[in-house]
Amino acid sequence: MTGTIAVIGGSGAEGGGLALRFANAGMKVIIGSRDAARAEAAAAAINARLGSSNASGADNLAASAAADIVLLAVPYAGQEATALPLAANLKGKILIDATVPLVPPKVSRVQLPEGGSAVAVLQTRLGADVKVVAAFQNVSAHHLNELDHHVECDVLVCGDDVAACETVIELAQAIGLRGIYAGPICNAAAAEALTSVLITINRRHKVAGSGIRITGI
Repeated sequence: MTGTIAVIGGSGAEGGGLALRFANAGMKVIIGSRDAARAEAAAAAINARLGSSNASGADNLAASAAADIVLLAVPYAGQEATALPLAANLKGKILIDATVPLVPPKVSRVQLPEGGSAVAVLQTRLGADVKVVAAFQNVSAHHLNELDHHVECDVLVCGDDVAACETVIELAQAIGLRGIYAGPICNAAAAEALTSVLITINRRHKVAGSGIRITGI
């Protein structure tokens, strides 16, 4: 993969894990945060761990402007508040949204929003000029941060622009995951709901990060 990917929310656990994997695969990564200094610190930690200079940090607006692909990895409560101010910078680009509509404290209960899917609602709010793709909702940050660990999880990829979905599938493959096209953006509701199911499984079996595998392919 070529180009630059911005990870908005890259100073958090999930976003940081994905940014680490992208940088480890040789991609140029910009960590985005509301606080540029926090983003720069997160990027410096990735570079120190990898012995590379693939990661850099910036505030969300600058990161989204400089990137070819943008990935949103923030809590559901901050999804729209984070993404909508970046709309002008997202036009014509792929926005990968890893949002899961978890509503604390009952995060093990499926609580999909009105409209069915948090990511589908964001696509509507941003408009057709932004190619929103849902992906990476069901991959544990715990596994992403263990670079010597093969992540035995599939990634469901949903979006209304099939070519954009194929790009995200290639991106997943580049970091050692199998991306599978799972239909239009409305189908993201299934991946979003699965996260609460997986949290329940984790608690029941006392594991750090259960995942999903699609058989028969």
